[in-house]
Amino acid sequence: MAHQKEEKTFVIVKPDGIQRSLIGEIIQRLERTGLKFVAFKFLVPSREVCLAHYNKDDVWFEKVGTRIANERKEKGFPVEKSVIDYGKDILEGNVAFLTSGPVLAMVLEGNQAVGIVKKIVGGTEPLTSDVGTIRSDFTIDSYAIAGLDSRCVRNLVHCSDVPAEAEREIKLWFRDDELIKYHHMNEVILYEKDLSHILRGEE
Repeated sequence: MAHQKEEKTFVIVKPDGIQRSLIGEIIQRLERTGLKFVAFKFLVPSREVCLAHYNKDDVWFEKVGTRIANERKEKGFPVEKSVIDYGKDILEGNVAFLTSGPVLAMVLEGNQAVGIVKKIVGGTEPLTSDVGTIRSDFTIDSYAIAGLDSRCVRNLVHCSDVPAEAEREIKLWFRDDELIKYHHMNEVILYEKDLSHILRGEE
């Protein structure tokens, strides 16, 4: 069983993050935590990989579609589809967006990696995401306007929600031999019990 400090998480800088030249800012925010990058891949993902990545079912379609239908009613727009179909439209929008241009996929490793990255990235909806998070600081999209426009929310980054999801996503996007195992100097100060070697004796 892997040590807790070897927990891995999966992150994608989406096409909007790439096109707005935010790669460096996003990587810097993640890197400053002390988490270790173990894989990078710059690519245009296939539709098949994206469908497998999102892995949505009718429960998700109904939940998302219901929100969209309610928002349309509140704004005085007609509800012309079933809630399931509205939910499926969002999935198709997610896939179309993720395949519209290059993305940067990456794997990070360290103690509570999933939770740490999720905290830095922020909530899924930029408009209501906590101040100081990537999604709050760098974009202004919302569920309401995205739903009315029949598109996905453009929120710059995807990150895994839970460790089990991270494990599934990493296997989908990376081969085992693409994950680099190495020692990083940050790990000494973060995890080692004995730090007596830091100070040097008089010569």
